[in-house]
Amino acid sequence: MARSIAIGKVGKASRPRIRAVPKMRQRRQRGFTLIELLVVLAIIALLLSIAAPKYFRQYDKARETVMRHNLTVLRHALDDYRDDRGEAPASLDSLVSDRYLKALPLDPITGRTDTWRLVPGDDDQPAEVHSGATGQALDGSDYATW
Repeated sequence: MARSIAIGKVGKASRPRIRAVPKMRQRRQRGFTLIELLVVLAIIALLLSIAAPKYFRQYDKARETVMRHNLTVLRHALDDYRDDRGEAPASLDSLVSDRYLKALPLDPITGRTDTWRLVPGDDDQPAEVHSGATGQALDGSDYATW
């Protein structure tokens, strides 16, 4: 038993009505207003003003930690050189040429390897190495005294 469906003309009364949207409403749906953009930019600026100082403080703290580690490595190499040879090296390049170090470590404050200062010692004081960086650390001490 097959069913047949009658298809007829749809009258005006059964058509869905499409409401006209006012032009102001159409324009507002296309983008953001200036006030909305300013509020978003103000929120972003507030978040950056909170986060940026913490970021830079951590960056400086990390550089100081690397410098302390590099000074420790240099001082251990100086001690090994002095224990093996009985005297301090003439320069820090001697540590590299005599294979106590692969290369001189980078001074993270100056960004160079040639700013380390070798302070010659005497019989009471052994030779010491310091940073050649100028300025002060976060704790207030001078980098040159490290």
